[in-house]
Amino acid sequence: MAMKSNSKKLNGSPALKKMAPYLMLVPAIVVIFIFKLFPMVSVIGESFMRDGEFTFRTYEILFGDRTFWQALWTTLKMNLVMIPLQIIISFILALLVNNMIKGVGIFRSIYYLPVTMAISVAAITWDLMANYNSGVFNSIISFLGFEKQGLFTDAGQALWFIVIMATWKGCGMWMMYILAGLKGVDTSIYESAKLDGAGYFRTLFSITLPLIKRTMLFVVVANTSANMLLFAPMKLITEGGPQNSTNVLMYEIYKSAFRNGNASRAGAITSILLLIVLAVVIIQFRMLNEKDND
Repeated sequence: MAMKSNSKKLNGSPALKKMAPYLMLVPAIVVIFIFKLFPMVSVIGESFMRDGEFTFRTYEILFGDRTFWQALWTTLKMNLVMIPLQIIISFILALLVNNMIKGVGIFRSIYYLPVTMAISVAAITWDLMANYNSGVFNSIISFLGFEKQGLFTDAGQALWFIVIMATWKGCGMWMMYILAGLKGVDTSIYESAKLDGAGYFRTLFSITLPLIKRTMLFVVVANTSANMLLFAPMKLITEGGPQNSTNVLMYEIYKSAFRNGNASRAGAITSILLLIVLAVVIIQFRMLNEKDND
């Protein structure tokens, strides 16, 4: 009886109850530290090492490198188009599949299907379909009476065709997040707005968007982080070409580290890329806080 009472006291201890959630997080924190934080700190530290000495020389050389600035501009240019495009398309798809009509589940599955395909498989598949002589895209273009296009092999088209491919691949996932946010909106609010005479677009911009604000900002942050680190299509399809038109920062990191063996340069570019992503995320969260305070 004494042992049982002591066990009950231990299990019912307020201190133990408070510590339990944190103890359960320990395995996840250890994994994050080993596979995320430690490599990140190690790479940043590597960027300041040159010939075994601590120096800023790598950054000085990098900032004077035209290839780096071209890769930075290509990365920013691509994301300035791709991020808004994916979010707008995902939002429209979420609105379409949010309607409770017969067979809507089929369309949800179809829109989500590209997400289930690995990015490497998607890149290789699109490369085959974009083949100049035998690809399905150029077959359709020829059938419509137009000249065949270079697509991934054309310096003016390759980057934007990667944007199209990445948008096709990713929109289904962002659609599901937005759809989850839409499902959390109380339908009685829409009914009240309808009784007040609010039209579709007035309801959309004055009710729907404000109510799923947190969901949308999460999608924006996650989408930005994912697209800024996009790498597979550049490696598997274009290898940064043609004429460096798809040479983004992630591919420049790969070349520096694994082709040229310049770990210091790769670490410096990685640090800059992380700072860019961090700055964008901070701006987005500040926007959320300002809107919440209003």
